[in-house]
Amino acid sequence: MAIVTSSSGILGRVKTVYGTALLVQGAEALLSDRAVDARVKAARREHPDAELVTLEGREVDAGRFVEATGGSLFSQATIVVVDAVSDLDKDLFDLVTVTAAHPPETLCLILVHPGGAKGRGLLTKLSKAKVETIKADALKAAAIPDFIAKEARRLHLDMDRDAVNALHQALGNDLRTLVAAVDQLASDSPNGQVGADAVRTYFGGRAEISSFNVADASLEGRLPDALETLRWALSIGVQPAAVTAAMARGLRSLGLYLDMRTQRMGDKQLAQAIGVPPWKLKSLNRQGRSWNKAGVAKAIRLVTTCDAAVKGAAVDANYALESMLIAIDEARQT
Repeated sequence: MAIVTSSSGILGRVKTVYGTALLVQGAEALLSDRAVDARVKAARREHPDAELVTLEGREVDAGRFVEATGGSLFSQATIVVVDAVSDLDKDLFDLVTVTAAHPPETLCLILVHPGGAKGRGLLTKLSKAKVETIKADALKAAAIPDFIAKEARRLHLDMDRDAVNALHQALGNDLRTLVAAVDQLASDSPNGQVGADAVRTYFGGRAEISSFNVADASLEGRLPDALETLRWALSIGVQPAAVTAAMARGLRSLGLYLDMRTQRMGDKQLAQAIGVPPWKLKSLNRQGRSWNKAGVAKAIRLVTTCDAAVKGAAVDANYALESMLIAIDEARQT
């Protein structure tokens, strides 16, 4: 809490995000990113000149963590975001927990855990220390329509249930794709209303997007989501070869990212070298946490074999695709 004063004395206390720690935990990247962004914006509102330090869990050692959280020489306050704390060395768990439980008054600490069992020991310690936690779990397909409706309300867009269902059917379960679609509908609806027919006009011909949703879910290690999205995509007429093409493209980008991420390049230059838009780097970084070059090479071979299968060598193309996704998930974990 911060004390607010005036010429006549103390007016009261206001809540501050400094001297606090936040754990954002869950596999849904959009929800996780939003939670982090909201806390960073709150910290910026209090101290516009606060220094923002972003750390990657796999690259953090005790000295770097203490240096980042101990205060800044250039500003009165510091915002520290530690991404992928699941990759922190176990020897750092106690240091991170003590800092999160008792952060300095000039520090806004944000810890991001991508979900899963890795780093569970740290999560247990943070829970016992009663560190504030926001869940960012992946949404089940049944919850997607409610998410779309909530997003529409956030943008002051009136969407009835038929319109919501039409958008879900057209674009699938990827939250980022859905958010972008709702934003476009809100921008292009002068009266703030949109019905199912308008949704079909905008997005009815874009079912091919779902093949890239399958690839993204698979490469991020969300096998149940990948299988579910695959079945949905096939049910609405997406061609099996479109799925293997999306997987091949995703794996090529990931392989190039793993090769180039240690080179001294800015984001724009790195994105150009890989052949992806700059915003895609965040997704590749997330995917790269659980992949190595050997695993990517093995996965590319699996996709090549499956591509031949779905183009005529297999009796059941759907089964071939599901088997490919399961095998790729195993390759990801090697």
